[in-house]
Amino acid sequence: MTTSLRLIRRATAVALGALLAAGSLTGQAAPPQPRTDFPKAPPLPDLTGKVALVTGSTDGLGRDVARRLAAAGARVLITGRSDERGNALVDEITKSGKGSARFYRADLASLDEVRRLADAVIRDTPRLDFLINNAGVGFIFDSTRKFSAEGHEMHFAVNYLAHYLLTKRLVPLIASSAPARIINVSSGSQAPIDFDDVMMAKGYSGGRGYAQSKLAQIMMTIDMAPELEKQGILTYSLHPATTMGTTMALALKVKPRSTIAEGVESVVNAMITTEPSGTYFNQLKAVKAQAQAYDAEARAKLRDLSERLAGK
Repeated sequence: MTTSLRLIRRATAVALGALLAAGSLTGQAAPPQPRTDFPKAPPLPDLTGKVALVTGSTDGLGRDVARRLAAAGARVLITGRSDERGNALVDEITKSGKGSARFYRADLASLDEVRRLADAVIRDTPRLDFLINNAGVGFIFDSTRKFSAEGHEMHFAVNYLAHYLLTKRLVPLIASSAPARIINVSSGSQAPIDFDDVMMAKGYSGGRGYAQSKLAQIMMTIDMAPELEKQGILTYSLHPATTMGTTMALALKVKPRSTIAEGVESVVNAMITTEPSGTYFNQLKAVKAQAQAYDAEARAKLRDLSERLAGK
C-alpha cells in the first residue's frame, strides 16, 4: 500500500469515525428525538420574479427547500426521478398561491440526462438566479461498487460529477441573471481523493466513496469561486445537518439526530450570507473543510479529471 493511500484511508477513518461517534451513521449515540431549538437563518427576501433550480427536490431536504423558496415567491424548478412525487409537489405549490413550480424528470446517474436537463432549463427559462445542487446518493454500508450509466463510481458520478456538468452548462444563464448564487449541498463526512484510483477499484468502501464525493463538491466550490464572482455569481458549499430524517437515512436504518427543517435553515443561510464566495459552512457557521480542499494542485487535478469525464 502506498503512503498516499495510507494517508487517505487514515483521513477517511477519522472522518467516518467522528460521524460514528456522533451517531450520525449508526444512530447508536443519537438522542431519542432530534433537537428543535436549532439556530435559524434570517428570513429570505421577497423572491418574486426569481427562478431557482433545486436538484433532488422531489423528496427530503430538496423538497422542503423548494417549498421555502416558493413561499418566498420564487419560481422553483423541481428535479428528480419520480414523476409522481415531482408533479405532486408542483400541484402543492400551485395550490398554495405562493410562487410557482415546474417539474423536470432527470436521473443524475446519467450524464446524458444531465445534459438534457440543462438544455431544457435553458430552453424554457429566461433567467436562473439560484442553482442548488442538492441531489445525492449514499451507500454508506454497502461493500459493492455501483456504477453510473457511463461506468463511473456512483457516489462520485451523482453527488459530484453530475453537478459539475450541470453547473458548467448553466453558468451562462446564471451569469445573465446576476447577481446570482450557486449552492452545493455537501456533508461533514469528507475524505481526500486518491487521484491514482478515483473510482476506488481497489479497497472500495461505500463510506469512503460518499465522503470523497462530498469533498469533491467542496473543492469544486472553492475552485470555481474566483471566476464565478467575476460574473456576478457567488458560490457556497455546506453541511446541512447531521443525519436528518431523510429517505436516505431511513433506508440505511439510521436514527435521525436532526430534522430536515434544520437542514433547510442551512441552505437558506447560504442563499443570503455575506461571507466570501467559496466559503464552506457547517450548518450556519463558516468553517474549514478537509485539508485537500485548500490544495490548489489537488483542485486542478480534480478539474482536469472532471473535464475529461464530463466534457460539456
